[in-house]
Amino acid sequence: MTEKKSFRAAFITVTVLFFLWGFITVLVDSLVPRLKDVFELSYFQAGLVQFAFFLAYLVISVPAGALLSRIGYQKGIIVGLGTMAVGCLLFYPAASERVFWIFLVAYFTLAGGITILQVAANPYVSVLGSEDGASSRLNLSQAFNSLGTAIAPIIGASFLLSDTIKSSEEILGLTEIDRSSYYVSEASAVQTPFLYIASFIGLLALMFVFIKLPTILEKSPVGGYGKLLKNKIVMMGALGIFVYVGAEVAIGSYLVNYFTSMNLSEVILQNETMKYIAESLLNTDLNSIDPKAIVGAFVLFYWSGAMVGRFIGAYLTKIMAPTKVLSVFAFLAVLMLLISMNTGGLTAMWSILAVGLFNSIMFPTIFALTIDGLGDLKPQASGLLCMAIVGGAVIPPAYGFLTDNVGFKVALLLVIACYLYILFFGIYKRKTAVVAQA
Repeated sequence: MTEKKSFRAAFITVTVLFFLWGFITVLVDSLVPRLKDVFELSYFQAGLVQFAFFLAYLVISVPAGALLSRIGYQKGIIVGLGTMAVGCLLFYPAASERVFWIFLVAYFTLAGGITILQVAANPYVSVLGSEDGASSRLNLSQAFNSLGTAIAPIIGASFLLSDTIKSSEEILGLTEIDRSSYYVSEASAVQTPFLYIASFIGLLALMFVFIKLPTILEKSPVGGYGKLLKNKIVMMGALGIFVYVGAEVAIGSYLVNYFTSMNLSEVILQNETMKYIAESLLNTDLNSIDPKAIVGAFVLFYWSGAMVGRFIGAYLTKIMAPTKVLSVFAFLAVLMLLISMNTGGLTAMWSILAVGLFNSIMFPTIFALTIDGLGDLKPQASGLLCMAIVGGAVIPPAYGFLTDNVGFKVALLLVIACYLYILFFGIYKRKTAVVAQA
């Protein structure tokens, strides 16, 4: 096999990783409302699922970098995939025993594997071919990441939310045989999808054993982290990543519960167009499934909006200053949330789903604006920004806590505050760029 063909095969396989971690990250969101019903959790406790998942970014990022520097990126990818597979397999005993803390350990383990992959995959995509095409390859891989996030809600709605969860009182009213049968069916609903995912991950790991990937040698400046911690833009950018990921995940995690609280399943069933969309997405009779599955199908538009917006944003950032595009998108996200807060029915639903469209360019744009002009410090700055993804572990349970106490609508003020900061960062970065050019 020629080097060009080898690189092409490696690129395709690495791109599958982008799809995989996007898919699994959002599939977690679909499991949140199910776990809430199964374990009768408060919204704050349900938010701990995302806390366990995104805490891994804070805990694992630095050790992952040290590990990869010792064993190499290719072996690091295999370790990451192996860790992900173990996390998926842990869902089996967690579902069988109905023990919530085992679910949290499973999520943390799964996210740990994804963190290792994130550290390893991006450098590989940039070197698998000509230097001129590096940006194009990375954008293509990220597009498949968005494709994974767009598909996951439908899979989650079909396999994880489609049947009705019984309350503890209803379970106690069952006969011993029926109760045992119910527990088995509940465990299977969670176990089966993750067993399939674990098998797929195992096959990917085997592929990476035999695929030859290029060696990447990088040297970071001594004392770089100390310099970056004193850099105002870097710290502001890291906070921007923190609040962006937190806001995006908080919305995605609670969309099903938010829609259910407004009884939107009934609204959808009474609207011919919405009913047709739901039936087409779920490919089943809506009267035979749980209301959460009906509204859960529409979460597809939140994540697919991010995929569509990425292509639109890529064009806009070519013809406009990225700082201006970031500010406009952040403003529109705030506007959509305000509309959803102050309305009901389909208007409230579609306005908050539209936030996904405006989320699209935020992560890459904040990232690029933060590392701009840092030279040799860019790799270390990238590490700090990756750690800031831990915002997905902090803001969702905070949003859940507010929801428990003041309701979904008022709790959205926390998410709005996140987007207002991103708006501020875009304006501030634009002003500093103008001053620097003067």
